[in-house]
Amino acid sequence: MPRITDEQTTEVLRLHSEGLSRNEISRRTGISAGSVTRIGHAAGLAFDRSETKHANEARQVDLAAARIRLAGKMLHRSERMLDELDNPYLVYNFGGKDNTYEEHTLERAPVEVRRNAVVTAGITFDKLTRIVERDAGGVESAAGVLDQVAGALQAAADVMRDEGATDAEAE
Repeated sequence: MPRITDEQTTEVLRLHSEGLSRNEISRRTGISAGSVTRIGHAAGLAFDRSETKHANEARQVDLAAARIRLAGKMLHRSERMLDELDNPYLVYNFGGKDNTYEEHTLERAPVEVRRNAVVTAGITFDKLTRIVERDAGGVESAAGVLDQVAGALQAAADVMRDEGATDAEAE
């Protein structure tokens, strides 16, 4: 590894005085980031990491919001799946020697389909609770967030039911 020259050290210190980050100084000078840090420390200087800290905090907020959005979608799908269990259920089959299509409508979903829907909803609830607890700061905060999510989903369901009644009246 080549020794860092006095000119390189002077350049690092000059770039630092311009307010450049450690990594940017490293890119411009071709000196490793660790060496740039050592040069700065030897001169009694430090690198401002507040922008990195703020960027990381913003990223964490964005990720938490994305997890909450995804959790809401998962909850909505699970609720819809559970709501449809008592509706008529279409079963069908392709095949046979003539490659035919056959279908039959059952009064409601078969037991294995109902069981899978309940298990899926249980998993969704468990995952949703963990996501909300993590991002909301604990069980008490999670309960409040879950109440808000439930209220929003109830309002959306009411709107969908009203739209369904309007569509049925129009026919």
